[in-house]
Amino acid sequence: MIDFDVSTIDWIFFDLGSTLIDETEVYAHRFRETVAGTDIGASQFYETAVRFWAQGLDGYPEACRFFRLPKAPWRSEYERPFDDAAAVLQALKRKGYRLGVIANQIPGTAQRLEHWDLLRYFDVLAPSAELVIAKPDPAIFLWALRESGCDPENAAMIGDRIDNDVLPAKALGMRTVHILTGPAAIYAPEDDPADLTVRSLSELLTRF
Repeated sequence: MIDFDVSTIDWIFFDLGSTLIDETEVYAHRFRETVAGTDIGASQFYETAVRFWAQGLDGYPEACRFFRLPKAPWRSEYERPFDDAAAVLQALKRKGYRLGVIANQIPGTAQRLEHWDLLRYFDVLAPSAELVIAKPDPAIFLWALRESGCDPENAAMIGDRIDNDVLPAKALGMRTVHILTGPAAIYAPEDDPADLTVRSLSELLTRF
């Protein structure tokens, strides 16, 4: 990863969940709510989800299918930005990068970002609920690139999921950064397809 060249990058696009936004408490509540009234323990459900995440799959829905349980609602009130999110976004803006979001989200992405005082850092938002397009569909990446007026080779995509973030962005010619935060971080293939892998948002500032 030493040869990761940022000299041609003008735009940086972020995923939100488990990338800029800590979803730990959301998952904890969701696991408990999913198994409520059953003989399945929350820890048993969590361990099953982890096994699927370790295979590069989306652990929560796979665990629901495994136990034949319906999904519990997503409680966005338990989301919170990672402690270093605002500082990293501010630093990247000061370095001259334009910033955007490409994320699978429930409705109200702009309002949540405004609530966290993060909206001001972004020039383009591409949330799945409002666009009715979801990652890994390349159409959502292409929409964001068109809105930004940026060619793929001048853009970087940062996300925690190889399947949803790294592979579709890379296929379009974007530079890719795999951030090892959130439950999907347990999936660590020996041959990580991302151009760069980091363990925190703050580490980005050592490379951009």
